[in-house]
Amino acid sequence: MRKLAVMGALLLSVGLGMTSLVPAHAITMVDQTKTALTTSSRRPLNDSQVHFVPVPSSYASAANPSGINTITSDQGSPVTFTTKYLLPIPGYQHQAWGDPQSMAVVGQYLYVVYCPTAWYNRGRLVRFDMAKLTGLKVTPQQIQSIYRAKTPITARTKAIRAAIKVGPAFTTGHGQSLAYNWKDHQLYMWQDRESAPRVPVSQAGVIQQLNPSSLQPVRLIHFRLKSKSLAVPGGHVLAFDRQGNAYFWTRPNATEVYLYRGHIGRRHVHFHLTSQVLQHGPGTCVQSMAYNPNNDCLYLVADGSIASLPASKLAGNGSLTSGDVKWTHFASKREFEGLSFGTDGKAYLLSNHQPEVLVGNTLGW
Repeated sequence: MRKLAVMGALLLSVGLGMTSLVPAHAITMVDQTKTALTTSSRRPLNDSQVHFVPVPSSYASAANPSGINTITSDQGSPVTFTTKYLLPIPGYQHQAWGDPQSMAVVGQYLYVVYCPTAWYNRGRLVRFDMAKLTGLKVTPQQIQSIYRAKTPITARTKAIRAAIKVGPAFTTGHGQSLAYNWKDHQLYMWQDRESAPRVPVSQAGVIQQLNPSSLQPVRLIHFRLKSKSLAVPGGHVLAFDRQGNAYFWTRPNATEVYLYRGHIGRRHVHFHLTSQVLQHGPGTCVQSMAYNPNNDCLYLVADGSIASLPASKLAGNGSLTSGDVKWTHFASKREFEGLSFGTDGKAYLLSNHQPEVLVGNTLGW
């Protein structure tokens, strides 16, 4: 185990033509030599109620770019999402944050990961204090315009800005995996660096733990997900259940889904490729994974298509039945970047192309 950086030093951060100095901080680096993956014999599960939805030729933008939008299911388990926050355009100090890539709802806070394309595997974490924003009776439009040059600087706009904490830039990778561990109460994400979309820089897996206050990494674990003939270059999405089990899913071929279940500790990572293979995945793009503490279910998110299943039935040799897997389809053609659940089971959906966070209308979904 080794530590990098020195407290009190300064690091130079350059992006999109903007230069800034940010405080350096100590990062604990762990190099795990033992393989982090085990596998066992696999068997198919015919979840035929899940329909594979290909990525649209072009994503639809929000119908109301500066207003309230709804995204309603038209097949499967019913749910309607309605705009809660229109995310800031531009970002703080007129920065081009780009489209957000993932989010996590933790108590009163909403954490959003931004990874501008021009930053090449770098990004930042932004924290929204939902309790303060609610207390201020802030509208979605006021959040969207809070950093615009024409927005007047008043006591109210200062209070809104104070409820939004902008973290420093750091190496995020693609950025679609921000997740909250319900057991140790920490934030984690993969550092899945790419040379091109879906093309990993290396076969090594890197997990980073993020400080929810400083909004930057405090621990990185390097390891290899390799077992026999199977090698996985880390995950692209991530979720944790109440017991602290970690999960991610991949699409190894045209339609199937592999589900991974494991544990992320302070110095050691281990995942097991679960025994049951879903024959029907939700869609082309592995966009997100979420855990609902209200019903103990995991959600596999593709664009316009979300499958869900009970987390506990992935343990051991797996006990999922076809009827355990639920599915919901949306005809919006919006890009679904993230899904997260509050303690009460309320669902939050992150969508791009006029980025916004929408909230679901049912806890039973």
